[in-house]
Amino acid sequence: MKELLEAIAAGLVEEPGAVNVTVDEPNEEGVVYYHLHVAEEDMGRVIGKQGRIAKAIRVVMRAAASRENQKISVEID
Repeated sequence: MKELLEAIAAGLVEEPGAVNVTVDEPNEEGVVYYHLHVAEEDMGRVIGKQGRIAKAIRVVMRAAASRENQKISVEID
């Protein structure tokens, strides 16, 4: 899952080396939080107009997680 998020983000940004993903332990409801960090100048590329790209990233990640019976949330920092 972490590798999928890194691959998606690296394809969107101008500085793929600055993409970093941290993973938190599951909380009491079993939700795993993925924190996506990108370079400051690439933040707009990852979020997109009105957050459309960020929503699309979250949809793809949730779909991949549901195939593995996981609950996840993607935070863009």
